[in-house]
Amino acid sequence: MALDLNKMRAKLSSLANNGKENGSNSWRPEEGQHSIRIVPTADGDPFKEFWFHYDVGKTKSVLCPKKNFGEECPICEFASQLWREGAANNDDESKKMAKSLFPRQRFSSPVLVRGDEKKGVQVWSYGKTVYETMINLVLNPEYGDITDAEDGLDLTIDYSKASGPGAFPTTKITPRRKSSPLCSPEYGGAAKCKEILDTIPDFDKLFKRLSTSDVQKILDESFSSEEGAEEQSSVVERGGGGKSGKSKVDEALDQWVDR
Repeated sequence: MALDLNKMRAKLSSLANNGKENGSNSWRPEEGQHSIRIVPTADGDPFKEFWFHYDVGKTKSVLCPKKNFGEECPICEFASQLWREGAANNDDESKKMAKSLFPRQRFSSPVLVRGDEKKGVQVWSYGKTVYETMINLVLNPEYGDITDAEDGLDLTIDYSKASGPGAFPTTKITPRRKSSPLCSPEYGGAAKCKEILDTIPDFDKLFKRLSTSDVQKILDESFSSEEGAEEQSSVVERGGGGKSGKSKVDEALDQWVDR
Protein backbone atom coordinates (compact mmCIF):
# COMPACT_ATOMS: atom_id res chain seq x y z
CA MET A 1 0.00 0.00 0.00
CA ALA A 2 2.96 2.36 -0.48
CA LEU A 3 2.43 5.68 -2.19
CA ASP A 4 2.71 5.62 -5.98
CA LEU A 5 5.08 8.58 -6.50
CA ASN A 6 4.53 8.54 -10.26
CA LYS A 7 0.83 9.21 -9.67
CA MET A 8 1.72 11.99 -7.23
CA ARG A 9 4.05 13.64 -9.77
CA ALA A 10 1.38 13.40 -12.46
CA LYS A 11 -1.09 15.10 -10.14
CA LEU A 12 1.35 17.93 -9.42
CA SER A 13 2.02 18.37 -13.14
CA SER A 14 -1.71 18.53 -13.79
CA LEU A 15 -2.06 21.31 -11.25
CA ALA A 16 0.68 23.33 -12.93
CA ASN A 17 -0.95 22.95 -16.35
CA ASN A 18 -4.01 23.71 -15.71
CA GLY A 19 -22.69 17.47 -3.51
CA LYS A 20 -23.17 16.00 -0.91
CA GLU A 21 -21.38 12.79 -0.04
CA ASN A 22 -23.35 9.57 -0.17
CA GLY A 23 -21.54 8.16 2.83
CA SER A 24 -22.32 9.47 6.29
CA ASN A 25 -18.79 8.97 7.65
CA SER A 26 -17.40 12.29 6.40
CA TRP A 27 -15.14 14.59 8.39
CA ARG A 28 -14.93 18.34 8.27
CA PRO A 29 -12.63 20.16 10.70
CA GLU A 30 -14.09 22.56 13.19
CA GLU A 31 -12.23 25.79 13.77
CA GLY A 32 -9.01 25.10 15.64
CA GLN A 33 -6.31 22.42 15.63
CA HIS A 34 -6.74 18.75 14.75
CA SER A 35 -4.46 15.74 14.30
CA ILE A 36 -5.16 13.35 11.44
CA ARG A 37 -3.48 10.55 9.51
CA ILE A 38 -3.94 10.02 5.78
CA VAL A 39 -4.77 6.32 5.48
CA PRO A 40 -2.95 4.21 2.83
CA THR A 41 -5.05 2.86 -0.03
CA ALA A 42 -4.55 -0.29 -2.08
CA ASP A 43 -3.97 1.67 -5.30
CA GLY A 44 -1.29 3.93 -3.77
CA ASP A 45 -3.36 7.08 -4.36
CA PRO A 46 -5.21 8.40 -1.28
CA PHE A 47 -5.90 11.77 -2.95
CA LYS A 48 -9.05 11.28 -5.01
CA GLU A 49 -10.11 13.85 -7.59
CA PHE A 50 -13.72 14.64 -8.50
CA TRP A 51 -15.48 17.23 -10.65
CA PHE A 52 -18.92 18.55 -9.73
CA HIS A 53 -21.56 20.85 -11.11
CA TYR A 54 -23.06 22.77 -8.21
CA ASP A 55 -26.49 24.19 -7.62
CA VAL A 56 -28.26 23.18 -10.82
CA GLY A 57 -31.89 23.96 -10.03
CA LYS A 58 -32.74 22.22 -6.77
CA THR A 59 -29.81 19.80 -7.02
CA LYS A 60 -26.85 20.83 -4.85
CA SER A 61 -24.18 18.78 -6.61
CA VAL A 62 -23.87 16.55 -9.67
CA LEU A 63 -20.83 14.48 -10.64
CA CYS A 64 -19.77 15.73 -14.06
CA PRO A 65 -20.08 12.81 -16.54
CA LYS A 66 -17.52 14.39 -18.91
CA LYS A 67 -14.75 15.30 -16.44
CA ASN A 68 -15.07 12.19 -14.29
CA PHE A 69 -15.98 9.48 -16.80
CA GLY A 70 -15.36 10.85 -20.31
CA GLU A 71 -19.07 10.75 -21.15
CA GLU A 72 -21.34 13.40 -22.62
CA CYS A 73 -22.42 16.05 -20.11
CA PRO A 74 -25.49 18.17 -20.94
CA ILE A 75 -24.59 20.73 -18.26
CA CYS A 76 -21.09 21.24 -19.72
CA GLU A 77 -22.55 21.59 -23.21
CA PHE A 78 -25.19 24.06 -22.07
CA ALA A 79 -22.71 26.13 -20.03
CA SER A 80 -20.22 26.25 -22.93
CA GLN A 81 -22.94 27.32 -25.36
CA LEU A 82 -24.14 29.97 -22.93
CA TRP A 83 -20.59 31.29 -22.53
CA ARG A 84 -20.01 31.47 -26.28
CA GLU A 85 -23.27 33.34 -26.81
CA GLY A 86 -22.46 35.70 -23.95
CA ALA A 87 -19.01 36.41 -25.35
CA ALA A 88 -20.35 36.94 -28.87
CA ASN A 89 -23.11 39.29 -27.70
CA ASN A 90 -21.10 41.01 -24.95
CA ASP A 91 -23.67 39.68 -22.48
CA ASP A 92 -22.11 39.59 -18.99
CA GLU A 93 -25.19 38.02 -17.42
CA SER A 94 -25.02 34.99 -19.72
CA LYS A 95 -21.31 34.58 -18.96
CA LYS A 96 -21.94 34.77 -15.21
CA MET A 97 -24.60 32.09 -15.45
CA ALA A 98 -22.28 29.93 -17.56
CA LYS A 99 -19.50 30.25 -14.95
CA SER A 100 -21.89 29.14 -12.21
CA LEU A 101 -22.58 25.95 -14.20
CA PHE A 102 -19.00 25.04 -15.14
CA PRO A 103 -17.64 21.97 -13.27
CA ARG A 104 -15.57 22.54 -10.14
CA GLN A 105 -12.64 20.38 -9.06
CA ARG A 106 -12.69 18.93 -5.55
CA PHE A 107 -10.72 16.24 -3.70
CA SER A 108 -11.27 13.62 -1.00
CA SER A 109 -8.99 11.47 1.17
CA PRO A 110 -9.49 8.70 3.71
CA VAL A 111 -8.34 9.90 7.15
CA LEU A 112 -8.08 8.64 10.68
CA VAL A 113 -8.87 11.46 13.10
CA ARG A 114 -6.80 11.21 16.26
CA GLY A 115 -8.95 11.05 19.34
CA ASP A 116 -11.85 9.83 17.22
CA GLU A 117 -10.49 6.49 15.99
CA LYS A 118 -13.68 4.74 17.07
CA LYS A 119 -15.38 6.17 13.99
CA GLY A 120 -12.95 4.31 11.76
CA VAL A 121 -11.77 5.80 8.48
CA GLN A 122 -13.53 9.03 7.62
CA VAL A 123 -13.60 11.01 4.37
CA TRP A 124 -12.15 14.51 4.28
CA SER A 125 -13.16 16.64 1.28
CA TYR A 126 -11.12 19.73 0.44
CA GLY A 127 -10.13 22.13 -2.33
CA LYS A 128 -7.17 22.69 -4.63
CA THR A 129 -4.98 24.66 -2.20
CA VAL A 130 -5.01 21.87 0.42
CA TYR A 131 -4.55 19.26 -2.32
CA GLU A 132 -1.48 20.97 -3.75
CA THR A 133 0.04 21.30 -0.27
CA MET A 134 -0.34 17.58 0.41
CA ILE A 135 0.97 16.48 -2.99
CA ASN A 136 4.10 18.58 -2.48
CA LEU A 137 4.41 17.13 1.01
CA VAL A 138 4.37 13.48 -0.11
CA LEU A 139 6.89 14.24 -2.85
CA ASN A 140 9.31 15.77 -0.34
CA PRO A 141 11.99 13.12 0.39
CA GLU A 142 12.42 14.49 3.92
CA TYR A 143 9.04 13.07 4.88
CA GLY A 144 8.83 9.87 2.86
CA ASP A 145 5.57 7.97 2.70
CA ILE A 146 3.40 9.84 5.20
CA THR A 147 0.66 7.21 4.80
CA ASP A 148 2.82 4.23 5.75
CA ALA A 149 1.04 2.16 8.40
CA GLU A 150 4.25 1.66 10.41
CA ASP A 151 6.44 4.71 9.75
CA GLY A 152 4.09 7.36 8.42
CA LEU A 153 3.40 10.82 9.81
CA ASP A 154 0.39 12.36 11.47
CA LEU A 155 -0.61 15.80 10.19
CA THR A 156 -1.60 18.79 12.30
CA ILE A 157 -4.49 20.68 10.72
CA ASP A 158 -5.03 24.31 11.75
CA TYR A 159 -8.41 25.36 10.40
CA SER A 160 -9.78 28.91 10.46
CA LYS A 161 -13.18 30.01 9.22
CA ALA A 162 -13.59 32.79 6.69
CA SER A 163 -12.64 36.13 8.25
CA GLY A 164 -15.31 38.18 6.51
CA PRO A 165 -17.40 38.76 3.37
CA GLY A 166 -15.69 37.46 0.26
CA ALA A 167 -13.04 35.56 2.26
CA PHE A 168 -12.52 31.81 2.37
CA PRO A 169 -11.63 29.39 5.17
CA THR A 170 -7.91 28.66 5.59
CA THR A 171 -6.26 25.32 6.31
CA LYS A 172 -2.63 25.06 7.43
CA ILE A 173 -1.04 21.60 7.31
CA THR A 174 2.04 20.71 9.36
CA PRO A 175 3.56 17.20 9.43
CA ARG A 176 4.67 15.85 12.79
CA ARG A 177 8.45 15.65 13.29
CA LYS A 178 8.47 12.01 14.32
CA SER A 179 7.02 9.07 12.44
CA SER A 180 4.54 6.78 14.19
CA PRO A 181 2.48 3.69 13.42
CA LEU A 182 -1.05 4.19 12.18
CA CYS A 183 -2.23 2.15 15.16
CA SER A 184 0.15 2.36 18.11
CA PRO A 185 -0.64 0.35 21.26
CA GLU A 186 -2.67 3.26 22.62
CA TYR A 187 -4.88 3.05 19.51
CA GLY A 188 -5.30 -0.71 19.61
CA GLY A 189 -2.16 -1.99 17.90
CA ALA A 190 -1.86 -4.15 14.77
CA ALA A 191 -5.18 -5.94 15.25
CA LYS A 192 -7.04 -2.64 15.42
CA CYS A 193 -5.07 -1.36 12.43
CA LYS A 194 -6.35 -4.18 10.20
CA GLU A 195 -9.88 -3.47 11.39
CA ILE A 196 -9.46 0.23 10.58
CA LEU A 197 -8.05 -0.43 7.10
CA ASP A 198 -11.07 -2.59 6.36
CA THR A 199 -13.28 0.48 6.85
CA ILE A 200 -11.72 2.46 3.97
CA PRO A 201 -14.66 3.50 1.78
CA ASP A 202 -15.02 2.57 -1.87
CA PHE A 203 -14.36 5.92 -3.51
CA ASP A 204 -15.94 4.74 -6.75
CA LYS A 205 -19.22 4.59 -4.85
CA LEU A 206 -18.72 7.58 -2.58
CA PHE A 207 -20.71 9.94 -4.81
CA LYS A 208 -23.74 9.02 -6.85
CA ARG A 209 -22.96 8.56 -10.53
CA LEU A 210 -25.73 9.68 -12.88
CA SER A 211 -26.22 8.79 -16.53
CA THR A 212 -26.13 11.45 -19.24
CA SER A 213 -29.93 11.21 -19.52
CA ASP A 214 -30.34 11.70 -15.75
CA VAL A 215 -28.12 14.79 -15.87
CA GLN A 216 -30.14 16.10 -18.82
CA LYS A 217 -33.30 15.65 -16.78
CA ILE A 218 -31.84 17.67 -13.89
CA LEU A 219 -30.87 20.44 -16.30
CA ASP A 220 -34.29 20.43 -17.97
CA GLU A 221 -36.09 20.52 -14.62
CA SER A 222 -34.01 23.48 -13.48
CA PHE A 223 -35.60 25.55 -16.25
CA SER A 224 -39.00 23.88 -16.45
CA SER A 225 -40.72 25.96 -13.78
CA GLU A 226 -40.91 29.57 -12.78
CA GLU A 227 -39.09 28.73 -9.59
CA GLY A 228 -36.19 27.17 -11.50
CA ALA A 229 -35.95 30.10 -13.89
CA GLU A 230 -36.05 32.62 -11.03
CA GLU A 231 -33.34 30.70 -9.19
CA GLN A 232 -31.01 30.80 -12.20
CA SER A 233 -31.78 34.49 -12.65
CA SER A 234 -30.95 35.09 -9.00
CA VAL A 235 -27.50 33.55 -9.48
CA VAL A 236 -26.86 35.90 -12.37
CA GLU A 237 -28.15 39.01 -10.63
CA ARG A 238 -26.09 38.43 -7.51
CA GLY A 239 -22.95 37.60 -9.47
CA GLY A 240 -20.57 38.13 -6.56
CA GLY A 241 -22.90 36.91 -3.86
CA GLY A 242 -25.51 37.65 -1.24
CA LYS A 243 -25.12 38.52 2.42
CA SER A 244 -21.80 36.71 2.71
CA GLY A 245 -20.36 38.43 -0.35
CA LYS A 246 -19.95 35.07 -2.15
CA SER A 247 -21.75 33.54 -5.09
CA LYS A 248 -24.44 30.98 -4.39
CA VAL A 249 -22.11 28.26 -5.67
CA ASP A 250 -19.28 29.24 -3.31
CA GLU A 251 -21.69 29.40 -0.38
CA ALA A 252 -22.78 25.86 -1.17
CA LEU A 253 -19.18 24.67 -1.38
CA ASP A 254 -18.39 26.09 2.04
CA GLN A 255 -21.02 23.79 3.53
CA TRP A 256 -18.84 20.72 2.93
CA VAL A 257 -15.48 21.54 1.39
CA ASP A 258 -12.34 22.99 2.97
CA ARG A 259 -10.04 24.90 0.68
